[in-house]
Amino acid sequence: MKFPYPLLASALLVTACAQTPTDQTSLADLYADSFKIGVALNPAEIRGEDPAAARLIERHFNSYTAEDDMKWELIEPTEGNFDWSVADDFVALSERNDAFMVGHTLLWHSQTPDWVFEDSDGNPASREIVLARLKRHIEAVVGRYKGRVQSWDVVNEAFEDDGTWRDTPWRRTIGPDFIARAFEFAHAADPEAELYYNDYNLFKAPKRNAVIKLVKALRAEGLPVHGVGIQGHYGIGYPPMDELEASIVALGKLDVKILVTELDISVLPFPSSAQQGADISLNFELRAELNPYVDGLPQDVSAALADAYRSLFELYLKHADVIDRVTLWNLTDASTWRNNWPMPGRTDHPVLFDRQNEPKDAFHALVNLKIFHDR
Repeated sequence: MKFPYPLLASALLVTACAQTPTDQTSLADLYADSFKIGVALNPAEIRGEDPAAARLIERHFNSYTAEDDMKWELIEPTEGNFDWSVADDFVALSERNDAFMVGHTLLWHSQTPDWVFEDSDGNPASREIVLARLKRHIEAVVGRYKGRVQSWDVVNEAFEDDGTWRDTPWRRTIGPDFIARAFEFAHAADPEAELYYNDYNLFKAPKRNAVIKLVKALRAEGLPVHGVGIQGHYGIGYPPMDELEASIVALGKLDVKILVTELDISVLPFPSSAQQGADISLNFELRAELNPYVDGLPQDVSAALADAYRSLFELYLKHADVIDRVTLWNLTDASTWRNNWPMPGRTDHPVLFDRQNEPKDAFHALVNLKIFHDR
């Protein structure tokens, strides 16, 4: 049953008031008939160092992504020397909890060591050298977890917001086919794994259109692209919902899975509205007016955050026929990367659980939304 929005909002408000902070209704179970509910995990969470956090992970999420520990600089910091420790623990945790795994990420312009792009003399390496290193790295990483890690973010953030290619060492050294070769190598290493392209600000038409063109070109070459990840690094009132929906519809027409990846909603003011998104290179100076909630989240802001999550999930439920997964980027406000981006040292509150591992109003809003959606 679909409720008219004013009636639905009133019903959700009444029900939310009846919820207690210890309500632990499983989000994964509740949304299982619509899409997976995922979470990005750091090493402490992967290794269960906080039992309360471990219980949240097991109860509420059925898809796991290692936030950083499958990225190149951590898994192969020097050539040929791999550190599998956290990645192995991540795979073991996922298997214990029967969670769908996302390997993140094989090729990205950030968190890739300089040596990848240098020859033995420290000069820029040739296409042949870098391509060989990419192939060996993907064969090693994907091959190690063949048949276990079910999916990979093969390439991350290759385009600027205007739809032009991002100027990266990958493109400069290998050339315009660097994405195709990454997908080729990943598919060869595990032919059964799902392969994704992942990017932020895909609600912007030029960037969305560039990704659509890319997917079509890869498929024309005979390469499998199983899904497109729409990163969700958002803010209160951002992005425009009509533009986001237009992208979901347009990408869905490619006959790929739509993955809502890296979802968080910052409650803090952004230094420059023109640069909202997730450009990791941004680094602004910390100012008090940009960090207003050091002592906790005011109730009106908590309610606004809940409304923002509710609006997004209403949209996701509307398009559940093409959306396969929604992944929260991170577990709690204590572990969120938004505390240190786009400036270090802030106190943000962008996810569903607070710094004490307690569910927030946003969590209850999503529980109530799905309950009423299914009636």
